[in-house]
Amino acid sequence: MNAPIKNAASPSSAAQAGTPPPAPAAARPRLTTSAMIASIAGEGQRTKPAPFGHALVKLAEERPEIVGMTADLSKYTDLHLFAQAHPERFYQMGMAEQLLFGAAAGMAKEGALPFVTTYAVFATRRAYDFIHQTIAEDDLNVKIACALPGLTSGYGPSHQATEDLALMRAIPGLMVIDPCDAHEIEQVVPAIAAHKGPVYMRLLRGQVPLVLDEYGYRFEIGRAQLLRGGNDVLIVSSGLLTMRALEVAQALAADRVDVAVLHVPTIKPLDTATLLRECAQPGRLVVVAENHSRVGGLGEALATELLEAGLAPRFKRIALPDAFLDAGALPTLHDRYGISAAAMSASIRSWLH
Repeated sequence: MNAPIKNAASPSSAAQAGTPPPAPAAARPRLTTSAMIASIAGEGQRTKPAPFGHALVKLAEERPEIVGMTADLSKYTDLHLFAQAHPERFYQMGMAEQLLFGAAAGMAKEGALPFVTTYAVFATRRAYDFIHQTIAEDDLNVKIACALPGLTSGYGPSHQATEDLALMRAIPGLMVIDPCDAHEIEQVVPAIAAHKGPVYMRLLRGQVPLVLDEYGYRFEIGRAQLLRGGNDVLIVSSGLLTMRALEVAQALAADRVDVAVLHVPTIKPLDTATLLRECAQPGRLVVVAENHSRVGGLGEALATELLEAGLAPRFKRIALPDAFLDAGALPTLHDRYGISAAAMSASIRSWLH
């Protein structure tokens, strides 16, 4: 598990391509396979451990109907904290995601409030029909929290849920939430527990960055919030790309580019009124930034709303390609696919000229 990730380009091939050869190995940071599952926090960034797990443990002390369920992934979804605190309400279903969601539906029908965790690829691809038919169709009170959304794993297409928002947005009656950081996750857990009906929540696990507390942010279901104003560019973002958007805004300020950031944690239902109001302000480039495929996510959802409202701002998207993505170290992949802060800044600079 600690073998180095090799550079795909050899010195000779780099020279042939007209680019300088890579620096000697001793001068480059040594990326290991652990970088494929590394925290999304930047160097020196404040973090908080397992915000989902701790928030659920706290809420369950007040809500005896809450049960925790997973498919052999409690440690990797931070649900092990719930298992330790409330072992009598924890259900380990093994590597059987269809059984997991079928059982969660049954428990919800009997009055329990299941919080169900797994990886996003297993919920949205392996058990989609069970969520669709046994949970959503009956409007059952099941909360689905899925780790490794979008490009937050370097283990290739088998673990990269780059199309999860498109799939889950298509299910009638299913709320879809994409939190930005630990501060927001702690607020999302009690909020979705109070909401009656099924919810799909993208889950950031482990050491999760803290960003939104600096902006006095409070999560509200169905509400998009402007984190900072700006006259030149409006970045509409969700999930971890909101923290990247805030970094981009600071970087571009050095170039005298004034960037606003609108955070959209609720992907379904959209806060259409706020989105249209902000996108209607004249003279701003509108950029949608999402950790998701270009197909079926926040960008397409907003584009539809703009067209139906008769609005036509200058519009660009930062998103993952409609492709099966590579395996490798996350920092490398985020640069490669344009969702690192540096890559986002470069894209926006190019669109402004």
